[in-house]
Amino acid sequence: MRESIIKEKSFKFAIRIVNLYKFLREEKGEHIISKQLMRSGTSIGANVSEADRAVSKKDFINKSAIALKEANESEYWIELLHKTDYLSNEQYESLKGDIAELNKILIAIVKRSSND
Repeated sequence: MRESIIKEKSFKFAIRIVNLYKFLREEKGEHIISKQLMRSGTSIGANVSEADRAVSKKDFINKSAIALKEANESEYWIELLHKTDYLSNEQYESLKGDIAELNKILIAIVKRSSND
């Protein structure tokens, strides 16, 4: 059940990141950090999707752990964009809430799977 929740939430987050990337490039003229966030933010869902089709428990844990690392990286880029005034407080708080939720779910998945 949790894995389907993480698939849905990570996909929705990827859509937000793609739209944010377009906004940052077109409206703010930011090209470097936005590209980094685009890579890490969309990679979360890609790795969750790969974990869903894992060939072994070890593979599942590995892909889930990579998704968690990408979520942590995304959190960093979101914070940096906020601190450098590319994101408003409202944009930041919304994204921060989403990435915190993804991190929490991914941590639980990795811990639970590693303890099974």
